[in-house]
Amino acid sequence: MTSLSTSTIAALEKMLQNSARSAPADFMPIYLSRGIAGDQAIGYLNPEFTCYLHESLLKQSIPLIAMGNERLTIQSGKPRELSSSLYQLAERMRMGGFIPGWRNEDFAWVDQNGHKYFRLERAAFRTFGFRSMATHINGYTKNNMIWLGRRSETKPTDPGKLDNLAAGGISADETPWVCARRELWEEAGVPEQIADQIEPVGRIHMRRPIVGRGFHDEQLFIYDLELADNFVPTNHDGEVSGFIEISVLEAAARILTDEFTSDAAFVTADFILRRNK
Repeated sequence: MTSLSTSTIAALEKMLQNSARSAPADFMPIYLSRGIAGDQAIGYLNPEFTCYLHESLLKQSIPLIAMGNERLTIQSGKPRELSSSLYQLAERMRMGGFIPGWRNEDFAWVDQNGHKYFRLERAAFRTFGFRSMATHINGYTKNNMIWLGRRSETKPTDPGKLDNLAAGGISADETPWVCARRELWEEAGVPEQIADQIEPVGRIHMRRPIVGRGFHDEQLFIYDLELADNFVPTNHDGEVSGFIEISVLEAAARILTDEFTSDAAFVTADFILRRNK
């Protein structure tokens, strides 16, 4: 393929180096108490939320939840108990208007060993800064073209922005592989026999504060999928307004002019740099 300029490569590399940012100093840490294993920071609360939540918990406590002036602590418990308490906490925040876009879909919080500690409404994960998981699939052809989807204007997050061929959050009962194949069909109409050819290529950790919201912390599981030159994606779930097929050079230019969602920009930049070696 046509080589990227040195300045474009440097810009994409610098962007990838800054994919995981620290939480702002004024965000309140949320700790999970794990007995002899100690406390682990698993989330962060926007300071705009803390006054409301503190007052709410003073009026009516929630089992396993304790909030002080400097931290919110989730006491150890069985996954079902933790999930119940966190759902009560999320409902409080929802009533206060701090969790927009409630989806009635659960994500799971998973530790570094792959153990699921609790499940919670997916829209609450950003409000509390809990780490979620998602899959992103790069769809490309032999002649170095990339298929990108454009998010529907009705999407609550990043409407109209460019996205990967398919991408989506991993629900509480899914594996990354299962999620990737499901999203490929729902978002791009990729049949099972083609979706089975996805190639796992890596993972990117995304961490960034969101103005007026919370803290976005997500592990992106990345797959590549080679498509036939005559394949044309078709959306089935209404979440994509259309698709474009462009060169990697054009994709790089569009990344640097902020036409992508943040997550898709990192995933596509990673793809471009890997293919440029």
